[in-house]
Amino acid sequence: MQLVVARIGRAHGIKGEVTVEVRTDEPELRLGPGAVLATEPAATGPLTIETGRVHSGRLLLRFEGVRDRTAAEALRNTLLIAEVDPDELPEEEDEFYDHQLIDLDVVLADGTEIGRITEISHLPSQDLFIVERPDGSEVMIPFVEEIVTEIDLEEQRAVITPPPGLIDESEAVIASSRDEEEGTGDAASGDAASGDAASGDAAEAPKGDA
Repeated sequence: MQLVVARIGRAHGIKGEVTVEVRTDEPELRLGPGAVLATEPAATGPLTIETGRVHSGRLLLRFEGVRDRTAAEALRNTLLIAEVDPDELPEEEDEFYDHQLIDLDVVLADGTEIGRITEISHLPSQDLFIVERPDGSEVMIPFVEEIVTEIDLEEQRAVITPPPGLIDESEAVIASSRDEEEGTGDAASGDAASGDAASGDAAEAPKGDA
């Protein structure tokens, strides 16, 4: 099975290095020196990684035969593709490869259907599920344990407990209005200093979105 593991960005320096946008949870395995990768467009590859290093939080790669900035810049926007055994599993029990998660049904704890995972977006701070809803719209679900409570590969589903507003923006408006009303009530009864405004649901909602 072929999986996209990175996209080549701009050239770095004058000796053939390039920045890469990593699209794998195991860059040390998929993007290490000696790795031979297919490419899209196919005519650009295959490319063999000669060296790799991290600079200012970005992974820099140099490929065999690429020795100057001009050659490096010619690779820009090329996708790097690794051949992966479809039966291969990550080392950690709570980790998953992208191909295991694509097409999983996303449901709430009560079974309510939200949609289907069509893409995994790997950001520096966290991963996101791109979920296509039945009406064709998309919603982004942070892949964090506070929100994604279960991944069941046998049942082909991901169970989520989203905070207000993540799935339905109107829920966020309702929750905000309710919190404001409760805050007014607390202030009137002398509880504002020690009540929900400091430690209750209003403070917790942003944490769920992080």
